[in-house]
Amino acid sequence: MNITKDIHYVGVNDHDIDLFEGQYVVENGMAYNSYLITDEKIAIMDTVDARFTHEWLDNIQGILGDRHPDYLIVQHMEPDHSANILNFTKLYANTKIVATAKAFTMMQQFFGTDFKDKQIIVKDGDTLALGKHMLTFVTAPMVHWPEVMVTYDATDKVLFSADGFGKFGALDVEDDWACEARRYYVGIVGKYGAQVQQLLKKASLLDIQTICPLHGPILKENLSYYLNLYHIWSSYAVETEGILIAYTSVYGNTKKAVELLSEKLKEKGCPKVVVTDLARCDMAEAVEDAFRYGKMVLATTTYNADIFPFMHTFICHLIERNYQNRTVGFIENGSWAPLAEKTMKKMLSSSKNLTFTENNVHILSALNADSTAEIDALAEELCRDYIAQHSETANKNDLSALFNIGYGLYVVTSNDSKKDNG
Repeated sequence: MNITKDIHYVGVNDHDIDLFEGQYVVENGMAYNSYLITDEKIAIMDTVDARFTHEWLDNIQGILGDRHPDYLIVQHMEPDHSANILNFTKLYANTKIVATAKAFTMMQQFFGTDFKDKQIIVKDGDTLALGKHMLTFVTAPMVHWPEVMVTYDATDKVLFSADGFGKFGALDVEDDWACEARRYYVGIVGKYGAQVQQLLKKASLLDIQTICPLHGPILKENLSYYLNLYHIWSSYAVETEGILIAYTSVYGNTKKAVELLSEKLKEKGCPKVVVTDLARCDMAEAVEDAFRYGKMVLATTTYNADIFPFMHTFICHLIERNYQNRTVGFIENGSWAPLAEKTMKKMLSSSKNLTFTENNVHILSALNADSTAEIDALAEELCRDYIAQHSETANKNDLSALFNIGYGLYVVTSNDSKKDNG
């Protein structure tokens, strides 16, 4: 696959993998992207997972034939991208390795050598001329490892973005980019929003026409769409107006309360209500939705003087990824010593800019008149903004319609008779 006249795709698709990084379900597989730049000097951008050594090297030789690469550029040292560095040097012994100093330290850790005789250590802003192609290296520490850099080709206006703008899924499978890129970003990069914001500021100074990530498709059209989503995600802003209800239920009583709340929210006109059972869902999907929507309700039982394990795990995932800038409500259930709400609030106390609802739901074993009334109050509070916005929009539409009708009558009257403009 040619990306430009001189830039070629030499990556691989993985359909054997079931869990990426040992935890993320990838039903559509995974792509490990690598790129080759042909010029007076030849550069390879990153390697691939260890299980695809021969396929990757065959892809390179299929383009180069007997020519040898001059540089192997290592942007990121996670093994799904760096595992074949040593194998590569055995085949191409004279190739220089271009990376940050921290990356060479990690090579020593992974391979028992830092390739001292092959090193070209680069810093932020350093350049490498291949001929007509001039590469500029931009360091991106903690996006999402400390050694990371991205590379900009000024000639073809291509940004090689390391794990940035990556997604789950092999390249030979069609799926929704935003859904799988969001799940990938939140799960893997989400903790490092501040560092991503810094990289986006650096990238804004570049004329980028193509983005080549280490996972997922090459992005060429409507780049503002992808950049805007990354800005939303990395600034922890609300992407979609809506409410996530995440729950666990032992005997079904908490589930009944969640279902009732969902019905009432929809009746009141809330734009989007998503309900997820944390014991049965893909946890990464649930975490993704928590960061996507502006409001969330956590519903669970008191369990062993704590909260139900799946809820505990879910909240830990949120905290680890810097969950913030959201409204959170609670439904707790307990039969003799309910303390789920208190426990969940304490867990979330370190999160920034969270607003806890004033009206929360307290169930003693099963729903009754009091807890049902609390559900009404919680639904009212969560939908208050939407109701107010809807009313304001409706009023504007009514005034606009009235004005249009009046203007229409005036036109008809004035055209019909000049005796009366009223």
